Amino acid sequence: MSDESWIRLLMFVGVLAVMSVWQMAAPKRELTQGYRRWPANLGIVMLDSLVVRLLIPAGAMGAALWAAENGWGLFNLVELPGWAAVVVAVILLDMVIYAQHVLVHAVPLLWRLHMVHHSDRDIDVTTGLRFHPLEIIFSMLIKMSVVILLGVPALAVLIFEVVLNGMAMFNHSNVRLPKAVDTIIRILFVTPDMHRVHHSIIKQETNSNYGFNLSIWDRLFGTYIAQPEKGHQGMTIGLTQFLDQPAHQLIWMLRLPFYGDMGQYPMMKFGRGPEKGDSDAG
Repeated sequence: MSDESWIRLLMFVGVLAVMSVWQMAAPKRELTQGYRRWPANLGIVMLDSLVVRLLIPAGAMGAALWAAENGWGLFNLVELPGWAAVVVAVILLDMVIYAQHVLVHAVPLLWRLHMVHHSDRDIDVTTGLRFHPLEIIFSMLIKMSVVILLGVPALAVLIFEVVLNGMAMFNHSNVRLPKAVDTIIRILFVTPDMHRVHHSIIKQETNSNYGFNLSIWDRLFGTYIAQPEKGHQGMTIGLTQFLDQPAHQLIWMLRLPFYGDMGQYPMMKFGRGPEKGDSDAG
């Protein structure tokens, strides 16, 4: 735990570097906006980190340590082997993140914040870092509450946050995977081709594939669409009302929740929708 900050930083830089090189060497799609989005996308993640450090310095790790010291939460009341508690906690936290993602699509006020993520005109590794600071604060408060209620072990929190951050960069990356490899990986984990569907301007596709790490939640709760209607090469990324806006600018991103047109507000509805077959890999 004493090396937590270094572990997070090294994993972040390592995954960002690997995915950046990979998507340059084997891109899935040609970027419409090029790399002019990168300064703002990387700038907002640095701002997010600063805001969280200033406002909620303890974070989810601090919440886990506090719960352990005070005997709060399910895992502090039920006796489980240490490894089992960590595995179960990581899986439960992943389900919570899935539910949170559905929530920010379903609640108009939260969707205003989440529009910053979806307004990116391209999707690549930096899109996985593009979130408004207010959404990051909301997410951290949800995470801390769940950690305390469940009494999640501190090690599980560290593993989960490192994996979630890495997977967010992986599944937003503009990388080309062989269809057979993608099919195998997405049995359990979210792949770039699977999550790219979620960034389509088509409303039904925006309301699908909410998972960031495990793919089982979308299948279980009926929000899974295998492939985009227009194929990966023909689909349009972003939000319709912002296609002609300077979505690559940091100031524009920070102001968006307060003045942006909600336009294609998803109006999330629960229930199993039609699945697109894996044959139209595009």
